[in-house]
Amino acid sequence: MKAGSRVVSSLRTFTADVANGFFELTHSGLALLGLAVVFGIVALAARPDLRQAGESELMGWLQERQVMLDGFATEPYASERATASNPQDLPREQAAVTYWLSKKYRVAPEPLAVLVSEAYAIGARTKLDPTLILAVMAVESSFNPFAQSNVGAQGLMQVMTRVHTDKYEDFGGRFAAFDPVANLRVGVKVLQECIARAGSIEGGLRYYVGAANLPDDAGYSGKVLAEHLRLRQVANSAAAKAPVLTTKARPAPATPAGESSAQKIALLDSGL
Repeated sequence: MKAGSRVVSSLRTFTADVANGFFELTHSGLALLGLAVVFGIVALAARPDLRQAGESELMGWLQERQVMLDGFATEPYASERATASNPQDLPREQAAVTYWLSKKYRVAPEPLAVLVSEAYAIGARTKLDPTLILAVMAVESSFNPFAQSNVGAQGLMQVMTRVHTDKYEDFGGRFAAFDPVANLRVGVKVLQECIARAGSIEGGLRYYVGAANLPDDAGYSGKVLAEHLRLRQVANSAAAKAPVLTTKARPAPATPAGESSAQKIALLDSGL
């Protein structure tokens, strides 16, 4: 019996020693892990570049995993890259013009809202009626930012990119021709130069379409001016808080001989 008791006691002692040793190792390991975490946090706080590199590595790994699972990476900020805004946030006149163009040209009002707002802003700076700018855009591309003619005119305003490449330098290069706002700004600059060169709106439109030295412009200037008058009516109706009932042009008020109504309203206090 005594021998059996000694064996049992020895086993208990051995088990206790193993348990204590395991506890000591685990405790020490956790302590070391805690110290490593603390040192890591201190190092990241002292070295923002290391933190950024780590975040980039982690983001890259997560995107790779996402591609493996779904076939494409998620882009939570893609909406910020879109050229769109809420038309209801625009002033009454701009909102009316936006919805009218959206209905007529079957284009979503959200991207149009950005273009209308930009046209009004740049029109105020260049002294051009914004509805003239929008009329040119409508006739040129029907608000298709990726349109291209058979002679190489590109984008919303159908600017000849290879001719006006220098004008896109401030926007990062010629591919900005397909960025709606960049194309709009370059197109307005070209239009302004054409009007200044011709001395009139109608003459400027002939230069813009490349028909200045031709017998006629195939009705281009007439189309733009007619659309301009319709847009001007929409804008005026909204400003007067009156409902817009039709898209057809009403007779323009009488103007002095030799001066078209379109020319009268297309330039706002311009020095051209």
